Amino acid sequence: MSHSSPADGTRVVVSPGKTVLGVGAVEETGAYADLYGTKALVVASEVIFDIHGERVVEILEDAGVETATFTGVRPDPTVENVTAAYEVWEEESCDVIVTLGGGSSIDTGKSVGILATNDGGIRQYGVDEAGYEGVPEPIPPLIAVNTTAGTGSETTRTAVLTDESTSTKFIIVSQNIVPDVAIEDPELTVSLPKSHTAFTGIDALTHAIEAFGSVKSYSVTDEFARDAMRRITDSLVPAWANGEDIEARTEMMIGQFKAGKAFGNSSVALVHGMARPLGAQLHLPHGLANGLILPYVVEFSQMTKPAKYAEVARILDAADAHEPDRVAARKAADGIEALCEDISLTDYLDDFGEVPSREEYLELVPEMTQDAFDSGSPDNNPRKPTHDELEALFVRVYDDALAPDSRRRS
Repeated sequence: MSHSSPADGTRVVVSPGKTVLGVGAVEETGAYADLYGTKALVVASEVIFDIHGERVVEILEDAGVETATFTGVRPDPTVENVTAAYEVWEEESCDVIVTLGGGSSIDTGKSVGILATNDGGIRQYGVDEAGYEGVPEPIPPLIAVNTTAGTGSETTRTAVLTDESTSTKFIIVSQNIVPDVAIEDPELTVSLPKSHTAFTGIDALTHAIEAFGSVKSYSVTDEFARDAMRRITDSLVPAWANGEDIEARTEMMIGQFKAGKAFGNSSVALVHGMARPLGAQLHLPHGLANGLILPYVVEFSQMTKPAKYAEVARILDAADAHEPDRVAARKAADGIEALCEDISLTDYLDDFGEVPSREEYLELVPEMTQDAFDSGSPDNNPRKPTHDELEALFVRVYDDALAPDSRRRS
């Protein structure tokens, strides 16, 4: 069994400069902002700002930091979104970015930072145009106040944006966009509705499983992924069932943080390659798209790394320790599906997403397949799909999980 190690070349392990974790962590936001600047641009969605914004602005101003706000963040932030936020940054002469929210706010904040210190529009920094590490200058100081237990974006060198002109998502990957401070206060996740507790939790599980199976995984990321999978498996259902359970919320916060460090330093793979176009075309929340796809990709990939997928199955209580790895690995997909069922994941399709007829969906499959390959993520999968295999996976997701009368929805 080969372990890649720094002997095979160097590795860079990125992480936020500092992480403040625990109940009450949000109170530290002002002290850190004051350390880095004099005027903060607070970046959030209207919904999140209505819940937490006033408190965060007060914490900043009490610390002597002036504030300007951009509350136009939307789920799956767009190029236009980022440009509008950057205009506020410029007009208000800000010098530090404070994001309030989950991945959408953090990715918007990272992108504003790119525009603040680099020339041109944000689209040119996508991996498809600039390559990896394609952002030349570091962004201004960024403090990410996290309000979800899911995306892990506060730990990573990645931002995901939507290009509405082509209905596609693109990713930016650079060490120059890692946040300086991550504020991880589980109390801020208590207000998350059940739906988003489910979506962000499955997103985090997907990050951990993809990082664990990725061809770029190594010992450091594997340990982050294992710990993340254990915590999420134990805590997601309690956090979903009772949002006030602060212990479960804390465990989810740590689990998603570890999952972020796992995929941020190895990579995501085929699930994310498929989830981006599926989410863009059907307007699905990212975590929901991941949870619909994850079991099929794990089933497709498990025979390539039986020891690892057997471990996933055992962590999910889908296989026993005494079963041979190859037998256990085949049960990993069932374990994932059972967890999705426990949090009623497919029930959310009625309210979150636009599921087309099978005929219309089949017309989208070639384009989604091409977008998935273009993202580069499938290259990191332990089993590389052919064009036909990837199309077949998309069709399977529809027939088994998306169609109103499908097995996972009925």
